[in-house]
Amino acid sequence: MIIKIIEAIRIAGASFGIYWAYYIGMGTATPAESVLHILTPWIIVSIAGTSAFEGLFFGKQAAAERGFKEDSSYAYQSRIALLSYAVISLVVYMANWGTDAEVTIMLTFLFFMFFSALNHGYQAIVNKNYHWANLNRPFLTALLIAAMWYPITNVLF
Repeated sequence: MIIKIIEAIRIAGASFGIYWAYYIGMGTATPAESVLHILTPWIIVSIAGTSAFEGLFFGKQAAAERGFKEDSSYAYQSRIALLSYAVISLVVYMANWGTDAEVTIMLTFLFFMFFSALNHGYQAIVNKNYHWANLNRPFLTALLIAAMWYPITNVLF
């Protein structure tokens, strides 16, 4: 049950962050930069931060919820990587390192999410692991990429 609660917090946090960033950011003189500035820590902490917390404190339950037989050392390493994304996104935001740093951490995180989505889709299709996370991850990642398209493309190009 705790894993489902954390998953709901993750999705709700990311969804609200997208709404809030566009609501606030689009009314500024530099909308793409403002949306990116708000979204970077909000999205990464909502997704990577909660995933790290879930895995570090409820690893066995999280593995079982996703249909995996064991909670491995490799999975623990991924949780630490997710925690590092969350912490660095907060450092970039708090230290006001600017748009280049925000784009860098966000693209790095999106790269991770894209390949995570491929892995979860693979698990669902090839291994017939039809657990919720394996089914929703590809679609939620596509929505995340769509939400990030405007600020990232406008800042880069």
